[in-house]
Amino acid sequence: MNKETTSASQLSLSALFAKQCRLKAHRTAVVSAGREVSYAQLDERSRKLQSLLASLGCTPGDRVCILSENSPLFLELAIAAIRLKLIVSTLNFRLSAKEIRHCVELVQPKVTIVSTKLTSLLADTACGEMLETGELLDRRIEQCDPMDGPGVDDDPEAGLFIIYTSGTTGLPKGALISRRAILARLMVYVSDYGVDGGDTFLAWSPLCHMASVELGLGTLLLGGKVVVLDGADLPVICDYLESDSLSNLIFFPGMVEQTLAYLRERRPQVKRLKKFGAMADLFAPQQIADLTSVFGVPFTNTFGSTETGMPPASAGRLATGEIPTDLGKTESLLCEVSLVDDSGTPVLEGQPGELVMRGPTLFSGYWNAPDATRDAFRGGWYHTGDVFVRRTDGRLSYVDRSKYLIKSGGENIYPAEIERVALQHPKIVEAVVVRQPDPRWGEVPVLVVASESPAPSSDELIALCRDELASYKRPKRVMFVSKGSLPRNNTGKILRSEVEAWVAKQPQDA
Repeated sequence: MNKETTSASQLSLSALFAKQCRLKAHRTAVVSAGREVSYAQLDERSRKLQSLLASLGCTPGDRVCILSENSPLFLELAIAAIRLKLIVSTLNFRLSAKEIRHCVELVQPKVTIVSTKLTSLLADTACGEMLETGELLDRRIEQCDPMDGPGVDDDPEAGLFIIYTSGTTGLPKGALISRRAILARLMVYVSDYGVDGGDTFLAWSPLCHMASVELGLGTLLLGGKVVVLDGADLPVICDYLESDSLSNLIFFPGMVEQTLAYLRERRPQVKRLKKFGAMADLFAPQQIADLTSVFGVPFTNTFGSTETGMPPASAGRLATGEIPTDLGKTESLLCEVSLVDDSGTPVLEGQPGELVMRGPTLFSGYWNAPDATRDAFRGGWYHTGDVFVRRTDGRLSYVDRSKYLIKSGGENIYPAEIERVALQHPKIVEAVVVRQPDPRWGEVPVLVVASESPAPSSDELIALCRDELASYKRPKRVMFVSKGSLPRNNTGKILRSEVEAWVAKQPQDA
């Protein structure tokens, strides 16, 4: 294939956005705090931000961090980064200062954009040139001349985002998302859910997370409208449900009862909602039935991750108004899925195996973590670490998390994150974290420890976690056992399943 043919076959993100700016210059692109910004205005603003970043020495491949509440700046920065060939590192403001410091120092940014309210989280952190949000930054951007030229992202494998996931070693890992992956993920939304340029996306969940920033940018590449909300403003969400065709809407387990109470009172007349819900396993079946009854739309039964996008198994839907009794997953389009044993050999139908996948939506690896990347992509497949069984109807039944990942209220928690902190206490000699079912969050972490005498109090250990970890990662219970009593296999590894079973038998006040 010659150079001209290769060039003609590429579809660049910058060209897609430029196309929408040309076709829909005066159409609303972004709404935030009651202010509407057209495609032409967003184009100019992003070009001015582009100029500012270039003046600060940003060159292709450099990282720019952003630590902020939800703001149009996430989208403006993404567009500027596409043109300048930069990588945007989205920092989760819910993490502790220590975790954020790790995330920043991992990527060594040239520039960090930070909300004034969150600057204290970056104390003593090497974050390059720091730009605080607010009037001063707005003026600084507006004083720049818009950078000329469309910008050509001619390398589809070049990174665009680094989005952080919980790490098995106890600290977050940075998943590198390429331009190719962003385009492929957008195509999945189009093919599996019918998302198009006539849709509105309500970006109320944190834009530092994959689903929100990914579909926010994708909506602009399709010519749709993004409404940026700083949290789940239910009256505003219902206003848009009644007035606009919405591409996607999610709620998290911990907010369902409050949400249902409001929805039952208001009874919004939904105009059109193409994709509703996620991670059905985290919700009580009755909650799914109640939510779908109010909206009059089915619940998407998803299984995906930051590393994979909506694939590998997010194409299924649960019937409206019915209490689901079967959460079997349906494979997504545009991906290849296999279930394998520990040696990587495909298992037979009906046998449990780790789900591995191939496809263009996959991330490119973990930033500055070659061993973790090599392990995740061993054998030419991405290994999810989750165990499923393939049924005779072709769907996938979830069995367990091979690495004991805890999913609490839509957030991922690895036991090692909490164990690492607990073992910092001088009295703690053994620590293991297991999951416990929870009616509000789906499941929560429980910390089981063995200690020297006198043992520290539960409050002391939770306070230690409070200083080190995001609030959602803190254990909801601390339980004490005698030294040497934790069950282990013949290689010395703690048998988490036995600990989990023991915890389940203990009184809740134990």
